[in-house]
Amino acid sequence: MSPARPPAPRVPAAPRRAAAPRPAAAPTPPAATPRARPSADPAPHPVAGGAAPRAVDADHPAGGARRPTSARTGATGSARAPRGEAAPTTGTPTQAAPSQAVTTYQVRRFGGPARPTVVSTRSQERFAERARARRNLARRQVVLVMSGIVGALGLAWLLLLSPVLALDPAQVTVTGAGTVVAVDQVQAVVALRAGEPLPRLDTVRLRDDLLQVPGVREVRVMRDWPRGLSITLVSREPVAAVPEATPPAGATTTGFALLDQDGVQVGRADAAPAGLPVVDVPVDDARTLTGVLSVLRQLPADLLAQVQDVSAQSQDTISLGLRDNATVVWGSADETPLKVAVVTALRASPAAAGASVIDVSAPRMPITK
Repeated sequence: MSPARPPAPRVPAAPRRAAAPRPAAAPTPPAATPRARPSADPAPHPVAGGAAPRAVDADHPAGGARRPTSARTGATGSARAPRGEAAPTTGTPTQAAPSQAVTTYQVRRFGGPARPTVVSTRSQERFAERARARRNLARRQVVLVMSGIVGALGLAWLLLLSPVLALDPAQVTVTGAGTVVAVDQVQAVVALRAGEPLPRLDTVRLRDDLLQVPGVREVRVMRDWPRGLSITLVSREPVAAVPEATPPAGATTTGFALLDQDGVQVGRADAAPAGLPVVDVPVDDARTLTGVLSVLRQLPADLLAQVQDVSAQSQDTISLGLRDNATVVWGSADETPLKVAVVTALRASPAAAGASVIDVSAPRMPITK
């Protein structure tokens, strides 16, 4: 009987390598089923020399070289796609093909619904659409220009030719005529321009015509829309009555010429008007008359109302006769405001009460008698 054989030592199996991390988007290949490792030979034959034969791992050939199995290959690398099929691409987005640039026109008319969008893909159609768009734009510009011209012509006709703004003499107002100017003569001058549109009315020429009316010293003309005028007059009010040397044409007796503050005759009267001073100056002495009128023009209204007559032989010998029979020796027209203040103070003073002569020809040294 053969001696008992010791059990053969088992070679420990090599540890498996850890699988590499797989990409997130890569499809998971089917796990390879590990091949069953064959057990050691159940009954190894004895070898000469009494040494027990080494058990060889079926997965490890002699020499220690390790053959990769299909399972390890599947665990460490991605599986190859079958021949003839494209490998799937993971982690890369799909890029669309570039689109073709086209020209698009959209037209709206009168605020209505939009026409369907026109898309042209050929150059000939695109050029035709551009030409059509240019023609439409040119037509719109022509229509706008013509509308503006027609509107301007209509406005010009309305303002310059139509009777809408024509002057109506019944709507003309006249103020400031005073006691000298005849209002009917002013209205007769305005009536010559009846029916003329106000924008075309020459107010400067109308003013010059109104200045020719007797008694008118100054005129202001303003348009009163739509068809009227507002005329403001400054009349030449008489400040003195001058005795006439000879009767005027058409009169049989001499009377009084009514003069304003500028020496312009504004009227005539057979007798001196009440409240108007009578001026006695040499005939045709314009300098003396101008001096007298200058004094009368500067007198305050209350003092002028007390003057009954004025006499002067020259421009430096002016005397005023008051209605209470007092005489004021005025001298020349120089320093008239100061002389007015002195006369007013002396007539109000009890010391000068009853004086028949007040001499203010030297206003800083007045004399009363």
